[in-house]
Amino acid sequence: MDSQELVQHFAEQSHPDELEQFDRASLEELVRQHETPFMVLDLQEVEYQYNALQEALPGVKLFYAVKSLSHPALIKRLKKLGGQFDLATSGEVDLVEGLGVKGQDCIHTHPIKKDKEIRHALAFGCTRFVVDNLEEVSKFLPYKDQVELMVRVSFRSQDAVVDLSRKFGCALEELPSLVDFSVDNGLTISGLSFHVGSQSLSPMAQANAINASIAAMSEMTDVNWKWLDIGGSFPVSYQGPVMPIQDFCVPIMDALAELPEGIEVFAEPGRFISAPSMIEVMTIIGKAKRGARTWYYLDDGVYGALSGQIYDHAKYPIAPLQPIDPTGDFFPSVLAGPTCDSIDVVDEDAELPDLAVGDIMIAKQMGAYTIASATEFNYYPKPKVVVVEDLIDHSEDAQE
Repeated sequence: MDSQELVQHFAEQSHPDELEQFDRASLEELVRQHETPFMVLDLQEVEYQYNALQEALPGVKLFYAVKSLSHPALIKRLKKLGGQFDLATSGEVDLVEGLGVKGQDCIHTHPIKKDKEIRHALAFGCTRFVVDNLEEVSKFLPYKDQVELMVRVSFRSQDAVVDLSRKFGCALEELPSLVDFSVDNGLTISGLSFHVGSQSLSPMAQANAINASIAAMSEMTDVNWKWLDIGGSFPVSYQGPVMPIQDFCVPIMDALAELPEGIEVFAEPGRFISAPSMIEVMTIIGKAKRGARTWYYLDDGVYGALSGQIYDHAKYPIAPLQPIDPTGDFFPSVLAGPTCDSIDVVDEDAELPDLAVGDIMIAKQMGAYTIASATEFNYYPKPKVVVVEDLIDHSEDAQE
């Protein structure tokens, strides 16, 4: 299906089976084995997403953004696939180093760092860093014989759900003076980087940023350009269809075709790889009729793994584990979390069949920026992670 056909497909189904691609028998067995709430990390889905993106971006080196989901099993699987890693903190350095990742297979992309963080990354063997201002460049002067720098440029996008160029990135017109200062002081500038925003619904901002970066490189002929880092932004489907990744990457690859020969291209996928790879299993622990709506209380909420609804602007698809009759009755419902805080509401406008206390609910697309930002408010523990293989059926994708 193309993107328009996907939209029509979903529009024709008022209540599609949100869980049809999952192995329900395996989920039911997991429920028997583990107390809810718990997360299920599907390593085959990690591999599927990684390979799909690599196929859509041939020749581009993929540096997984560890911050989106830092589970060791995911890191190990990507390492096995030949993936590399985008790091932002000393903690992330320690994590991947402990899993056998080498420093030369990483880039350090946080534009603002303490001196001790620079030294820590260098001791690990990571020598590629991102900067975006003069103060940051100056921090690298003591290490100028050990590092290569990429300058992050700000390209803002209205099509991105999460704007990542408001806080970081130099203006394009400031780039030449920043590069000149670096070169004049003996530092090696080897590349440009940008990130047009997370969960971008159109590839055009990324394609335009590539074109602008190429133009900027061509004007600074005294620099030996080696790399262009095009960031992340690759979208996944939360509440509706998004452009298939092969189609999304066509304008990006067209823009990259204009790069001078010899310049390597990096990308920093996080959400695209991690989000579909994890689901959350929850139980309805309470039910109350309040006005015209039925409130269902889950054993996890926005203070837990559903925290991405606050921090990541995401709304996760949630459906009962048991198959539902799409032609049956659906009622105005509210899904709420377990804590004592009234902000802990997951969905105020759900349409659900009549459910019971003890019923199991499944939240999809729960890998990115969820467990990473979960808290233990009210002393509710964070959901544990159960690692599995091959929970999701892609046979329909293969047929399409």
